[in-house]
Amino acid sequence: MAQGPVLVVDFGAQYAQLIARRVREANVYSELVPHSMPADEMLAKNPQAIILSGGPSSVYEPGAPRVDRKIFDSGIPVLGICYGFQVMAHELGGDVDKAALGEYGKTEAVVDKAEGILSGSPAGQSTWMSHGVAVRRAPEGFTVLAHTEGAPVAAMEDKSRKLYGVQWHPEVKHTPLGQDLLENFLHQEAGLPRSWDPSGIIDEQVAQIREKVGDKQVICGLSGGVDSAVAAALVHKAIGNRLTCVFVDHGFLRKGEVEQVRHDFVEATGIKLVAVDASENFLDALKGVSEPERKRKIIGEKFIRTFEKAARDIVSQAGSEGGEVKFLVQGTLYPDVVESGGGDGTANIKSHHNVGGLPEDLGFELIEPLRTLFKDEVRAIGTQLGLPEEMVWRQPFPGPGLAIRIIGEITRERLDLLRDADAIAREELSKAGFDRDIWQCPVVLLADVHSVGVQGDGRTYGNPVVLRPVSSEDAMTADWSRVPYDVLAVISTRITNECRGINRVVLDVTSKPPATIEWE
Repeated sequence: MAQGPVLVVDFGAQYAQLIARRVREANVYSELVPHSMPADEMLAKNPQAIILSGGPSSVYEPGAPRVDRKIFDSGIPVLGICYGFQVMAHELGGDVDKAALGEYGKTEAVVDKAEGILSGSPAGQSTWMSHGVAVRRAPEGFTVLAHTEGAPVAAMEDKSRKLYGVQWHPEVKHTPLGQDLLENFLHQEAGLPRSWDPSGIIDEQVAQIREKVGDKQVICGLSGGVDSAVAAALVHKAIGNRLTCVFVDHGFLRKGEVEQVRHDFVEATGIKLVAVDASENFLDALKGVSEPERKRKIIGEKFIRTFEKAARDIVSQAGSEGGEVKFLVQGTLYPDVVESGGGDGTANIKSHHNVGGLPEDLGFELIEPLRTLFKDEVRAIGTQLGLPEEMVWRQPFPGPGLAIRIIGEITRERLDLLRDADAIAREELSKAGFDRDIWQCPVVLLADVHSVGVQGDGRTYGNPVVLRPVSSEDAMTADWSRVPYDVLAVISTRITNECRGINRVVLDVTSKPPATIEWE
C-alpha cells in the first residue's frame, strides 16, 4: 500500500468497528488496533492519521486506558471521539470532570466556529451523545469549536499540532453530519487522498495467492454464505482447478440454499465441489438435546469431523496422483479477526470461524483472502467476481443454522415446519423490496408453548413463530425493522394458512442491546 493506514485505536467502544468502516467509506484504508498496543508499534505502522474511539464512561475509572503522549507529539493527525476526546483533553492538561448534565442519545450542539473538522457546519447540529463526564476546559493551545448544554467543550482543535476532538459520535447515522466531520478530518485536516477501493483487493490477492500456493492444491469449506463463497471464488480465480471446495450439508440450511451451493455456485464459478449430505447424522446426534450451547457444540464438533473425513479423502486422492494439498481457505472477515482477539477493550466473541479445530496432522496452512475486509466490501467483490446475486446478498445466517432458531428439541418435522415459514417470510420481504434494508429476519419456532387458535369450525392448539426483522450495519448493535403492517399481514396470513401446525405469528420489537439478534 502506498500509504500507511488510518489507525482506529479501540478503547472498548461499541462502535469502534463502525469508525473503521466510516473511514473506508471515505475511501481511506483503516485498521483497528487495541489500546494496549505500545505507541512505538502503532507509529511503526506509519499511520497517516489516528482516531481514538469511545470507551469507558470516565477517564477516572479504575484501570481506565490511557494514551501515550508520544501519539500526541508525533505530528500525526489525531482525532479523539467521546472517551478518546476526553482522554486527549485529560492527558494534555485540560479539565475533565463530571458533567453538569449527562447527555445520552439525540443532543443539539451549538457550533461556535464552523472551521476545521466542523468546516461547512450550520450554527447548530443534531448529534448523538453518550456521556456523563465532560471536558470543562480545553487544554492550552486548543480552540473550542462547539458546546452543548452538558459539555462546555464539545469539539476542539489545535491545528498547529494537528489534534482534534469531538464529544459526540460522528460515526453513527444518528449524527446526520457525522460523515462530513470525519471526511473533514481525513481529507482536509490530515490531507489524505481518496485512494482506497476494495476492488483493488482482487488483483492484489490473486497475485499473493499464486505466489503463496505455487503448484500445490487447496481445499475450502463452503458454508453456503457469502464469505466462504467469495473467498473460494477469489482463490479459484488465482489457481483454477487446483482448488477443491467441500460443502457439508448438515440439514439446517434454509429452503433453496443447498441447491444454491450445489448448482448455482458451481455453475457461476466452475469450481470443483465435493458435497457431503450428513443431515441424518446431525439429526441423530441432536436427539433429545434442547440446551442451546450443547446444540452448538455438537453441531460444531460433528461438522469438523465430517469435513475432516472429506479433506482426508481429497488429500489421499491428490497424493495418489502425485499432488499435494497444502492450504485451507477460510472466509474470515475483518470483524471476525477483531472479535476473536483483536482487542483488550472488547470481549472476544468468536472462538473460531468457518472450519475451526481441524487436526494438526492434516498440515494445512491458512489462506484468508478477505481478512482485511468488512461485509459490504466482500459483497462488492463477490458481485465483481460474478457470483449469483442471491448468494452475494444472502442474509447473515448462523453456522448452526435453523437448529438454533428452533427452541427446544430438533426434529425433522419441526425443521421442515420452520423452513417453510422462513421461506415465506423471506419471499414476502423480498417482494416488498426489503432485501437491502433489512439485515436479516430470523424466524423462530417456539417450544413448550402452544397457542390456542380457531381454524375452520374448531379450536386448534398450534405452534407460535416469532418474526425477528432487524436492521444493522455492524451486527454489534441492531434495531428492529419497521416493516409495514400490510407486509406483516401478508406474511402472517401465508404462514398460518400454508404451514400446518402454526396458528400464530408474533413480532419481536426489541433492539440489540438489550436483546441479541438470535433468540438462542
